[in-house]
Amino acid sequence: MPLYKLEEFDPNYRETFGGDDVKALDLYTEGGVRVGSIADALVDQNGRFRYLVIHTAVDSVSKNILLPIGLSRINYPAKRVYVDGLSKQQVEHLPEYNESITVDEDYEENVRRVFRSPTSGMIYDRETYSYQKEPALYGLTEPYHQTFRLYEERLIANKQRIKTGEVAVGKHIETETARVTVPVQKERVLIERVAPKNVETGETIVDPKEVKFQAGEVARIELYEETPEIRKQAFVREEVRVRKMVEQDTVEAQDTIRREELDINTQGDLLMNETKVSQPETM
Repeated sequence: MPLYKLEEFDPNYRETFGGDDVKALDLYTEGGVRVGSIADALVDQNGRFRYLVIHTAVDSVSKNILLPIGLSRINYPAKRVYVDGLSKQQVEHLPEYNESITVDEDYEENVRRVFRSPTSGMIYDRETYSYQKEPALYGLTEPYHQTFRLYEERLIANKQRIKTGEVAVGKHIETETARVTVPVQKERVLIERVAPKNVETGETIVDPKEVKFQAGEVARIELYEETPEIRKQAFVREEVRVRKMVEQDTVEAQDTIRREELDINTQGDLLMNETKVSQPETM
């Protein structure tokens, strides 16, 4: 099974672990003696931790080695990784690890052979071997690696957009009778008969030589009158603008939620310290 360095498998692994970075931790024995620091971690194709890459400094021996994850206890709040013993002899017999090494089955078996208990009865078979066969090296269910999860419920607020109504704005036609007054002019003929009079005699005397009697003489006068011309013209009476406006409101909801609290029952005269942290202390 291929192994991957932590950042190769998950470039955002810090966000995955809530900001915790295993590569920033130091390695201590259970007795509190610093024996190295964490340089990296190797995970399998499913993302399960298999090894911690340790930069060791045990006595005068200093080199990078692989530590099976089951032999460690990670404490993020304390920024420490605890190992149940790591002797100088083990460090000397472990194969050295560097960036150019390919961790294959043979390399892993050389690591396991150093940490494996002589009483484990494990017989290595490359064809059938699996990590589950050696929980002491790879299991995270040991007493020091158990994770007891306390759950709580939270109210999650979300919004959903639903249709609550519809407004249709249209128009229709109404009719009415309109009246308009237009002044018009009409021409009429006024005929007046006036008897011409001489100032002295009271009559108008015309020289017979100047008189020309003609039959059929006609005087023509054209008469005009105005007729009303009524037409209709359309114009914009008013504009109606239709738009939507959003009103902000706050809706408050309440419900009953549950939370699990830890109950600790002890027997005997035990010295126990309880530390409250925001995240699980161990992996």
